[in-house]
This record gives sequence, structure tokens and C-alpha cells, in this order.
Amino acid sequence: MVNLFHAWLVRRNTLHGPIIRKLGFDTLGKPFSCLVGDDFARNGRIGERQLKRTQRFLLAIGLLALVAIAWATVLNAPNENLRQIELARDARAYLDDEIYILAVPLLEEAISYDSELTPELEELLKSVYLNLIDQGNFRRRYMNLLNLQMSREDANEDVFIEASRFFLEVGRRRDGLEILRVGIERTESDYLIALYEDNRYRFRLQSNIFEEISVIQASMLGVKVDGLWGFASPVGQILIPPQFEQISTFSAGRAIVRQGNEIIAIDTRGNRIASLRDDGASDFGNLNNDRVPILVNGEWRRSTGSFVIGSAVFDELGMYSGGFAAAKQNGRWGVIGTGSDWLIPPQYDGIVMDSIGRSFGQEAVFVRQGDSVHLYVNGNRTGNEFEDAAPFGAENYAAVKRNGVWGFINTSGEVIIDFQFEDALSFGQHIAAVKVGEYWGYINIFGDIIFEPEFLQVGSFASGSAPVLTERGWQLLSLLD
Repeated sequence: MVNLFHAWLVRRNTLHGPIIRKLGFDTLGKPFSCLVGDDFARNGRIGERQLKRTQRFLLAIGLLALVAIAWATVLNAPNENLRQIELARDARAYLDDEIYILAVPLLEEAISYDSELTPELEELLKSVYLNLIDQGNFRRRYMNLLNLQMSREDANEDVFIEASRFFLEVGRRRDGLEILRVGIERTESDYLIALYEDNRYRFRLQSNIFEEISVIQASMLGVKVDGLWGFASPVGQILIPPQFEQISTFSAGRAIVRQGNEIIAIDTRGNRIASLRDDGASDFGNLNNDRVPILVNGEWRRSTGSFVIGSAVFDELGMYSGGFAAAKQNGRWGVIGTGSDWLIPPQYDGIVMDSIGRSFGQEAVFVRQGDSVHLYVNGNRTGNEFEDAAPFGAENYAAVKRNGVWGFINTSGEVIIDFQFEDALSFGQHIAAVKVGEYWGYINIFGDIIFEPEFLQVGSFASGSAPVLTERGWQLLSLLD
């Protein structure tokens, strides 16, 4: 503390030199003779003794202040604990007589103190709020207390269970599911996952009918009407009217389309933003990672979304996902990055792709060799062998076939859902399409049927919807979330 006082005097010296000198310090903060008389000016030792007395005095003051603060803290803690106990006792007396309204202010003050008793009193206060839930603003107070408990770093699954059930019971399903999602992320609770799965699956079959529907990508999907393609939202709202003979998926706000004899790029409003000026270009694939396959003079090449075409040529080329694509070169298949490096050299019979050409997901890919399919993770073979497979998608579960039936594995090759289905697609949004008998339905991550098999064909869920083929045509099955 003395050093701080000394430093303050030094900083003040330039503006208040005379004052500093009268206090016994020169302009460099060193002891200076007090200007009281000639005798003092000649005898610097007197100034030094005065400084030492000042230092001892300030040190004593500082120590006294620290002792006072410490005693105040020690003495105040029992008083707060005692006050909290008194409040809790008085509140319980009211509650014994079911006088809830008078117990509220007592408990609200009681939980403002931090002690081992506080969590118990918070639970008691919530029960009181619930008894008054339809009066005044007690619903809001109850929700605020729940939010406070959920915001704490040590929040456990119980408070998320209570909060989600409250919102689900009062019809605020979206809020209840969001609380469960946050709780799962915070606690990794298996019970919260099960509760979420039990409550999230309500569906609506959208009324719009289409001739075809593409896979949903970047919250856009292609829809075909009267022989022409356009784009719609995941619930079937037309965003770009059908007018194209061919389309790619949307990525980074653009898609590649064919209109008449032209291949062009459009934005999400249908505006033309680039044109492919190459008379030899005759076909294209799906756009992702700013790469799209373009067929030029009978050879597949990689192009950017702005039609900067690379020089490498391929026999066939899939869609990029996660920075990699299946590619066939000199009659053999491998997996290549966006440059010239191969993750898996082109030496295999095939690479497993989905309906739009994706093959790489969760750092994993399935390679075909003869009659078998092998799982590769990070470019390395895992030793797992299957009859067939569907690529990993946005989640860590892929459909695989063994002994004529389909089940699901993770990237470690562990069986997550037993082999039992006639056909299957990999998971998206915790939902997977499975074929039971002649029809397709959907299961959750536990393997439970959540939508009975009734569709002729289906796609995977993305952005809350999946394309399904009914007897009326292609429609969208949407989650009510």
C-alpha cells in the first residue's frame, strides 16, 4: 500500500511539485527535505525519519482495513445463513396452511443467499409457483427460475427434464424440444436423448405433388413439374419456377442449370450469375465445395461454380462432399480431393455413392472390390466387410448389408442397429429410411419404427423434410418440430 501511495505521489509531481515537496518527496519520488525551516533543509535525516513514520502509519492503516474486511465477512456469513433459515422456517409455516401467496416473497429472498440450503429452497419455490401458475405472473417467475438453473455450468439432467416436460405439456412443443437439445449437448444424458426421441416425431405430408423431387441440399430441393425443373423450399414452396431441363444441387448460394442449349449458374432467386462458354460441354453433375463435374468432349473434368474448368480428366466423377469425391480414372475408382491428391488411389472396382453422387462423410467411405464392400476411415481400411452399403451422411450411422439384410454401423464398424431390413438409407436428422416388405418407412436411432412403412420410394431427411413417393406422386414428409 505504501508503494502505491509512493507511486501516486510520483505521478502527481509534475503538476503539483510544491505539494509533493511539502509531503517530503522530490520530483523523482525520493525523500526531500521538508521546507519548514533552514535547519530542516540542512538535515535530510529528519525527512527520512518522517518518511519512515508515514510508511509505518500507512501500513498500520492498511492492515487495520484488511482485518476489518475479514471480520465483516466472517460475521456477515452467519447472519446471512441465519436469515435464510428464518425465512425458510416462516415460509414452511405458511405452506403447512397452504398459504402459498405469502410464502413466495420469503422464499424469493431466501434463495438470494448462497448456501447449501439454497438448491432445496429453489425446488420448494418452484413447487409454490406451480400452485399459483395460473395467477398473475407466476408462470413467468417459474420459467425464469428454470432458466436460471439450466444456465448454471453444473446443471444436471433433472432440470432439463422438468423444463422440457413443462413446455411440452402446455403445448409449446418447439420450446420443449429445444430445451432437450440443449440438455443433451450440455449433459450427454441418455435419458434426455430417449425423451427427445419419444417426443420429436410428428409429421405432416405436404399437399404439393411433383413428378420428381431431388435430394435436399442447402435447404433447397429440385422439383419437376410438366417435364421442367425448378427449386422449392423443404416444405414444398416454389422458390424458382420450373423452367430448366437439368439442374444441380445448390451450394454456397448457387446452382448449375441447363436452360435450352445453355449451361449457366443461377443464384437463389433464379438470377443468371455465370455462363459456361464451351461448345464441347454437354453434361454436368452436382455442385458442392465449389466443385462441379463437367463433361467436355466426352471427358469429365472438375469445374468451379464460376466455370473455371481444370485440366485433369476422369472417366467418371461423383459429387464432392467434405472436400472429396469418388473418381474413376483409367478404368479404376478412387477418392480424390479438390486438388491433385488422392485420398484413396484409383485401384478399386467402385466407390459407394448415394443418389446424387456423394461418397464421403464422417471421414469415411465405402470401397467396392469384387463382391464385397470395405469401410475406409481417413483413407485407411478398417477390416469391416459387407455386401453393400450406403455412404455416411451428416451423422455417424451408415446403412450396410450383410447376409441379405440391412442394418446400421458407426465409423468404427460397430453394429448400432441389427441387420433386419430389406433395404435402408443412412441416417439424417436422427432418422433413417428403411424398407420393410414392399414399402418404406422411417426409424429413429434406436431402431424403432417412427413412421410406418407405406411409401413406394423415399429419400433421407434434411432441413426437416424428406421426399416420399406415394400413389399420388412425389410429396414431402415434414417434421413438425
